Amino acid sequence: MSKSMNQQILLKSYPTGEPKESNFAVVETAIPEPGEGEILSSTIYLSLDPYMRGRMSDRESYASPAKLGEVMVGSTVSQVVKSNHPEFSAGDFVLGYGGWQDYAIAKAETLRKLDPSQVPISYALGITGMPGMTAYFALLDIGKPKAGETVAVSAASGAVGAVVGQIAKIKGCRAVGIVGSDEKCDYVVNELGFDACINRKTQDLNSALKTACPNGIDVYVDHTAGPILEAVLQQINLGARIPLVGLISQYNAETPPPGPNLMPLLVKRALIQGFLVGDYQQRHEEFINDMSQWLQAGKLKYKEDIVKGLENAPRTFIGLLQGKNFGKLIVQVSDDSTNN
Repeated sequence: MSKSMNQQILLKSYPTGEPKESNFAVVETAIPEPGEGEILSSTIYLSLDPYMRGRMSDRESYASPAKLGEVMVGSTVSQVVKSNHPEFSAGDFVLGYGGWQDYAIAKAETLRKLDPSQVPISYALGITGMPGMTAYFALLDIGKPKAGETVAVSAASGAVGAVVGQIAKIKGCRAVGIVGSDEKCDYVVNELGFDACINRKTQDLNSALKTACPNGIDVYVDHTAGPILEAVLQQINLGARIPLVGLISQYNAETPPPGPNLMPLLVKRALIQGFLVGDYQQRHEEFINDMSQWLQAGKLKYKEDIVKGLENAPRTFIGLLQGKNFGKLIVQVSDDSTNN
């Protein structure tokens, strides 16, 4: 459905602590016209991801902060409306970085064409996109799991964690998830095939980890840091590897929290390594080949949490940081003609 105006959600102010809806502003502007070599696309799906909280700050980080008064950043799946570049035509579906708005202008080199006949186009924001790449390379390149080892992962029902556990099983490992509800535990074990799952809100982490990981932990893919990492460190094995993918427990902190006791890292000669998916873009084809084969073979399952309406993005994003989503969180901005 075409729209007469371009609804945009701007970052109005940097949040202090947990973001509030008042940190955002909803405005309407004229639909822009593409210039030479540019493409105008209409947003169908907008990805919401925890990393966005880090962009809502002027603190030094690995990426530049989102600018106040400008459209909030975010990955998008869109359909080309007008193209002034020979590689793209009106009607093409593309993955880009259009942000929180109905329409976006982009340079051709920032877009990637999508084939709706392969997998649903929304998957490009999840299992065949940045979250899937994060799971694939963080686990395989840093975690280096070996058959028979135990792989633990926090936020295990989320877009990255769910894939980590399933790839661990493909590689012959014991997969243990850590989540925030019994419903998510049930999904992780009974739907995704994890060997065990811990509800961090109702179970004592130390005793639950001992039970779920009787042979200790060889790889821990960390999305949270904080108390979960502290408990995991007490169960790591000699030579354990810890890909540090996220710091969800710290994203809303106004001052850096005290860290866990790192002595086990020394005693167990463990590796903990920061991970940024942008470092792996040149290996995208390798990732897509493996993920496509595993999806087609039924070895990977994937759950999306889709919220309709761009105006709901701020409230939904706030819920993401509170763990309210169940699966890969996506805002559907307009109709998906491929999903009929």
